[in-house]
Amino acid sequence: MARKSRAERVGIYPGTFDPVTNGHLDIIGRAARLVDRLVIGVAQNSGKGPLFSLPERVELVREECAAITARTGTPISVASFDTLLVSFARQAGGSMLIRGLRAVSDFDYEVQMAGMNARLDAEIETVFLMASEHHQFISSRFVKEIARLGGDVSSFVPALTLARTLARVRHDKGDISDA
Repeated sequence: MARKSRAERVGIYPGTFDPVTNGHLDIIGRAARLVDRLVIGVAQNSGKGPLFSLPERVELVREECAAITARTGTPISVASFDTLLVSFARQAGGSMLIRGLRAVSDFDYEVQMAGMNARLDAEIETVFLMASEHHQFISSRFVKEIARLGGDVSSFVPALTLARTLARVRHDKGDISDA
C-alpha cells in the first residue's frame, strides 16, 4: 500500500524584531526543528517607534538566522509584511503560526490573538513555545531602553545585532565619532 505523502509543514514566526534578540533566536531555532520550512515575518508596526527601519530589521533577522539554518538544515526565509497575519501566512503557504510566550502576561494577549486568527482562518494553527528559562525576561523594548541609557545588552542580543544596535544608539545620540 502506498503511503500518502503529508503536506509540507510551513511555520510562520511573526514579530517586529526591533532588534532581534537571543530570545527570538531561541524560539526560531526550536521552531525550525518542528517544521519543514520556517518563514520569519517582520511586521511593519511603525507605531512602536522602531530603532531600525523595516529593511534593516529584515536584513538583521536574515543574517542572524543563517547559523540556525546551517545547524538544523531547515530552510528559513525572512519577509516583511503589513497585512493581517493570517493573510501573510496564507501568502507564504503557512500552516502554523509560531508564538513565543515569556510570562503569564503574554499568555492572555496571545490566546486572544490565536482565537481571532482561528476565526479568520481555521486552517492555520497557532503553536505556542515557552521561552527558555534564561530568555524569559528579554524583550526588544527593554534591550532598546537599556542600550539607549548606556547599559550592557551584550547578553541579550547576538553579536551582529549588538554592534548595529550600539552604532544606531550612538548615532541617534549624535556621537558618530565611534560609529
